[in-house]
Amino acid sequence: MFLMGILLGFIGAGGSGFIIALLTVIFDVPIHTALGTSLAAMVFTTLSGAYSHYRQGNIDMKAGITVGVSGAIMSFVGSKIAVWIPVHSLHWLTAGMLFLSAVMLIVRLFIVDGLKESDKKKTKTAGKFLIMAVSIGFMTGILSGTFGIGAAPFIQLGLMIALGLPVQVSVGTTMLVILPIAIAGGAGYYFEGYFNALLLFQVLAGTMIGSYIGAKFTNSVPLSILKSAMVLTPILAGVILLIN
Repeated sequence: MFLMGILLGFIGAGGSGFIIALLTVIFDVPIHTALGTSLAAMVFTTLSGAYSHYRQGNIDMKAGITVGVSGAIMSFVGSKIAVWIPVHSLHWLTAGMLFLSAVMLIVRLFIVDGLKESDKKKTKTAGKFLIMAVSIGFMTGILSGTFGIGAAPFIQLGLMIALGLPVQVSVGTTMLVILPIAIAGGAGYYFEGYFNALLLFQVLAGTMIGSYIGAKFTNSVPLSILKSAMVLTPILAGVILLIN
């Protein structure tokens, strides 16, 4: 977990997919427990990030709360759905979501970022905003709750494309959105009996310390290498999951 934390701190990711992969394949943790642990861990890892972005003015509170609350509802529902998915199938489905996350990251990093200079917040009616925000929350929440992933690339793209948020604001708002989604999803797994407090502490102790160290290397490598590492990380996590 410490070494993984260094990697995640370096690329600036929550790493829920990698947590699931390592816990299930290397430490033989049942995948449902791994999913619940990854969501619970995200509560702590995103809390400080959300607060930091709030202080810097990078959060759209209206969008964050609307998407986050609707996402939390579906994240809880997703945790109930995951219980009924066979273990072997859940390994494949979660790995598939990690590969799809990598595709979304490619779009986010290499395509959407190229439009950021012309990025301007779009004006929407209250009704249209509500429909789009709730739709983003429902879609990303069900993904997070069912497969234990943070769905950050999906949330960011939804905030930028559907709601027209600038790139920097979409990053900060995503941190706020993930917080209630992780709480609700983690609670769902807890009530289903898939929660281990000691395991959560071990994961957080390693990843949070490692992440602090890894973040110090972020600005010392070329941007192309950093972006490549961000894309390859969920792919590697997916490959590891398929080993089991």
